[in-house]
Amino acid sequence: MSKSVLNHFLLFLLLSLGILLSLSLGSVSIPIKDIFKSLAGLRIENSTWDYIIVNYRLPKTITAILIGSGLAVSGLLMQTLFRNPLAGPYVLGLSSGASLGVAFLIMGASLLSGILGDFIFSKWAIILAASGGSILVMLAVLSTAQRVKDTMTLLIIGLMVASLTSAIVSVLAYFSNSDDLQLYIFWSFGSLGNLSWQEVGILASCWLIGLGFAIFCLKNLNALLLGENYAKSMGVQLKRNRVFIIISTSILAGSATAFAGPIAFVGLAVPHLVRQLIPTNDHRVLLPSIIIGGAILMLLCDVIAQLPGSENTLPINAVTSIFGAPVVIWLLLRKRKLNF
Repeated sequence: MSKSVLNHFLLFLLLSLGILLSLSLGSVSIPIKDIFKSLAGLRIENSTWDYIIVNYRLPKTITAILIGSGLAVSGLLMQTLFRNPLAGPYVLGLSSGASLGVAFLIMGASLLSGILGDFIFSKWAIILAASGGSILVMLAVLSTAQRVKDTMTLLIIGLMVASLTSAIVSVLAYFSNSDDLQLYIFWSFGSLGNLSWQEVGILASCWLIGLGFAIFCLKNLNALLLGENYAKSMGVQLKRNRVFIIISTSILAGSATAFAGPIAFVGLAVPHLVRQLIPTNDHRVLLPSIIIGGAILMLLCDVIAQLPGSENTLPINAVTSIFGAPVVIWLLLRKRKLNF
């Protein structure tokens, strides 16, 4: 059995372990055998456990898989497009656009409360505001992508858009009251456990559409690694390919931010982590491996955030960086070479 096959088997094993831990651990520990019974539709002795699994932990586990894999794929696309190992899914300002939409909704609540009533404080209002902000930034970036020839120019414009939106959010925060500011900060912490089955279904639909665009670009991504001139000589239509990559990243990263808040680190780190196990630049091999790797990392971070045995929950956005970044640093220092 080759090393590559063993490493893929290890990824599937870690994914299975992450799913079981996510379903089993939390403020209430549920035995593995009862989890299997519940998933199989069999009756278990403790009906409360069955309710927790079906209505809370299973949607949260699926959400973690979708968001972790979506952000990881987005990171891979951005790193390939810009040929920059430090590029991540939010480098085009999508997260900042979502944050701006939510900031306008929450911190402008005093102006809108008479018109919209309690709707502005609902979960759907925040999802729509975040989605709207991401879509506006995506449209701006797509318009720019049609006009510029150099991808580095597009990268700089994306960073400037992120800086501009962050500045507007800071101004809104400065003039907002403490309650609105606290609500916005809590949203920025990120959360995986508040989605209903209907919302998970919408997130899954966005994930499938975004992944479809990514798969469509697979062949061209390999050519882009050798430079735009080489890709052009191979018949790659650079502008059209760039647009498809941006749309895929926008859908995957934008939907993740809309439904779970801004989650850092995952999209940047997972492609590098997976390359430590599977050292290849063939995106036909990397894409499925990175989908699994992103799901694993998000599941493990969610297990840590749950603080098993405790009623408290840590912010998922903080956990992904606090516990994940040192691991990546250690792996890269041990490897001493960044495969890209």
